[in-house]
Parts: sequence; C-alpha cells; structure tokens
Amino acid sequence: MAVTLLEVEKISKLAKLRFDDTQKNKLQEDMNRILDYVEKINELNLSKVEPAGNINETYNLFRKDEIKQNLKQEEIFKNTFTKSPPFFKVPKVIKK
Repeated sequence: MAVTLLEVEKISKLAKLRFDDTQKNKLQEDMNRILDYVEKINELNLSKVEPAGNINETYNLFRKDEIKQNLKQEEIFKNTFTKSPPFFKVPKVIKK
C-alpha cells in the first residue's frame, strides 16, 4: 500500500501544516519507506515472541510517606524581591 500525494495533502490539511511541492514529495517518499519497513516486520514469524511490557526493566520505586518539618513563611519569603505573603509576586510574562 503506497501513500499518494493526495493522501499527503489530506494528512497535512488535517494536521494544519503547509508544505510546498518539494516537501510533499519528500513526505510521500518517507511515508512509503516507513510502510515498506512495517511490511518487512509483518513478514516475520513473531508467534513465539512475548510482547515487551517495559523494555527498560524499571519499576515504581515507592518510599514511605514521612512528615517533615515545614519551612516557616518568613524563611520562604526572605529571598523574594516583593513581599506580599502568602503569595509570590512575579513579573508579567504573558502579553495580550
């Protein structure tokens, strides 16, 4: 199954992306190479291969919940430029 230029245009429209003709041709080639690779994988007999649950063999590491001493408000705000507890004042970063 090969990807056509019409399908590339449809996919790019759905993804709200714009490409020129050169980029569309390149995308078509790349998508077709990916599909060729998937077809090669599908030719393999994987009936005796168990699916991998986690290839990194990592596990959740849990720790005990312990109550620790909280910082006092004065200590938290001692390094701030503008003090208006219980809030931190920061410069505006979003412009309208």
